[in-house]
Amino acid sequence: MNHWIVAALPFLLSAFAHADACPEPTAAHSRQLGELTTQIAQWDDAYHRQGRSLVSDELYDQARARLEHWQQCLDGASATNPLGSSAGPVEHPIAQTGLRKLADEPAVKRWMASREGLWVQPKVDGVAVTLLYSAGQLQQVVSRGDGATGQDWTSRARRITAIPQHLDNNAEIVLQGELYLRRPAHIQAEHGGASARSTVAGLMARDDLDSDQADGIGLFVWDWPNGPQAMAQRLDRLAQLGFADSRDYSQVVSSIDDARQWREHWYRTPLPFATDGVVLRQGQRPSGERWQAEPPHWAAAWKYPPSEALALVDAVEFRIGRSGRITPTLRLQPVKLDDRIIRSVSVGSLERWQQLDIRPGDQVAIRLAGLTIPQLDKVVLRTATRANLDIPQRDDFHALSCWRTSDRCASQFHARLTWLSSKQALNLHGIGAGTWHKLLQAGQLDSLLDWLELSDEQLLAVPGIAELSAASLGRRFAEARQRPFNDWLRALGTPVNPQTLAATDWAQLQQRSLAEWQTLPGIGPTRATQLQAFFQHPEVVDLAVRLRQAGVEGF
Repeated sequence: MNHWIVAALPFLLSAFAHADACPEPTAAHSRQLGELTTQIAQWDDAYHRQGRSLVSDELYDQARARLEHWQQCLDGASATNPLGSSAGPVEHPIAQTGLRKLADEPAVKRWMASREGLWVQPKVDGVAVTLLYSAGQLQQVVSRGDGATGQDWTSRARRITAIPQHLDNNAEIVLQGELYLRRPAHIQAEHGGASARSTVAGLMARDDLDSDQADGIGLFVWDWPNGPQAMAQRLDRLAQLGFADSRDYSQVVSSIDDARQWREHWYRTPLPFATDGVVLRQGQRPSGERWQAEPPHWAAAWKYPPSEALALVDAVEFRIGRSGRITPTLRLQPVKLDDRIIRSVSVGSLERWQQLDIRPGDQVAIRLAGLTIPQLDKVVLRTATRANLDIPQRDDFHALSCWRTSDRCASQFHARLTWLSSKQALNLHGIGAGTWHKLLQAGQLDSLLDWLELSDEQLLAVPGIAELSAASLGRRFAEARQRPFNDWLRALGTPVNPQTLAATDWAQLQQRSLAEWQTLPGIGPTRATQLQAFFQHPEVVDLAVRLRQAGVEGF
C-alpha cells in the first residue's frame, strides 16, 4: 500500500498546498492532528504486520500527505516514517530505493530536460520484492520492508509459478520487481486499481498460499541492480532469463510527448496487471552497491490522477427543496480531483446522512460520477468530537410547507422562488437563485408573489442591483403577468403536469372533488389526494387570489 509514500510526499503536498491551507492552530486542530496520526499508525500496523489493507491505497497516500502537511504547518516537523513498522529481519542484498513522484506534466518535462537515454515503463501496482539467485538457484525473496530490510517471503514465493526456481546463469543475480495480481485485459482507466496491491499483500502475509492463489500472482521485474549497465542490454538479458515482460513493457522516450503518449496508452489499453502511473528511468545508473533506501536521481514516477479524494468536512448543511425533500450537503476544505477543485458534495438523502452521521471534522472519500459530479463514497476517519447540528425534522417539510419566508423555511422558500423563475416554469430570463437571494437578504420578499409588486425604486435599493439590472428585473416581472395559465400552474408547483388537468381556469381545479380528480387519465387515489390538497390549501388559494388581482390569465 505505502511502500513509496515517503518519496510521494512532495507530489502529494503540492496538491494539498493548492487546496489545503495551513489550519488555524486551535485545540480542535490539535485534536484532529492526533486522531489522524493514530489512524495512520493503525493502518500502517495492519498493512505491514498483518497484510491487511484497511483503506484504499489512494486514500492512505492522501491521508499521509495531509498529516505531513499539518505537521509542517505546526512546527516544521516531519510525520513518522510510514515504513517504520515494515522493517524486517532480512537485509536486502541491494537496497530498494523507492521512487520520487513528479507532481504534473511540467515537473516531468523539467526532470527529463536534464537527463538523456530515458526509458518508460508502466508502474505496476503490486508489492515490491527482491529476488536473490545464486548458482542459478532461487535463494531468497525479501519483501520491500523499509528498503534496507524486509520479511523473508521465500517459502511462499516458491509456490508462485511466475517466479522461476532456477535461471540459466550461474552468476549471483539480484532482481527487483513487483508481485502483482494477475488481471487479464485490465484497463486502468475503466477498472481502477481494483484493490490489486492490497490483495497481493494480504496473500503474501498468509502462512499458507494455496496453488490457485499462487497462480494468481505475477512478477514484473523492473530492475537488475547488479546486471549490465546499459538498459537495452539488461532488458535483452532479462528476456533470455524468462522475464520477457520487462522488455515488452519498456520503451525508449526522448520527449515529454513520448512519455505522455505511453502513459495514456497504458492507461487506456488492456494490460495483464493494474497500474498507477508510469516510471521514467535513465538507461545508465550507478551500480547496485551504491544504492540507498531513498528515492534516486535516475528514476521517477508520473502517476495517474487519483480516482478518489480524501476530503475534510468543514460544515454540514441541510438544503430543503421546493417539494420539502431534505438533502444534506457537506462543505469541504477544497480538494483536487481529476483537475477539478471540489468544495462540496451531496450526501443524497437525510436517511443516508443519519446512517453515516457525518459531522464537521470527519474525513470522507469522494469520487466523480460520470467524470463531472462529486459523489460521496464513505467516511474514512470519524472525529471523536461530534458537533451539535440543527437537524431539520422530516415531518416539518413537505410539498405544502414554506410558502412564506422565515428562518426555518429559508431553504425551501428560496427553492420555490428559484423553480418559479426557471425554464421549466415562468422562464424569467436572467433571474435565478442569486437574484432571489439578494431580494431575500434585502427583506423585500415575504410571500411567494411579493416580487410582482416591487417598484423600480425598491429594486434599486437592493444591494448588488444596479440601475440597468433593476430596469431589467422590472420588465421581467411585468412579463411574468402575461405568461400562460399552465406556466403559472407549473410555477406554483402543481403535483402533475398542468396539461393533464384538462382545465382552463383556477375555479374548475379548486372545485373538483376527490372522485372527479380520479376520473382523469393516469390519476389514482394517491395523486388525486395530493391534487385536492394542493388546490384547496389556504396559502395556495391566497396566491391564486393575488394572481387574479394581478390580471394573470386563468385566475
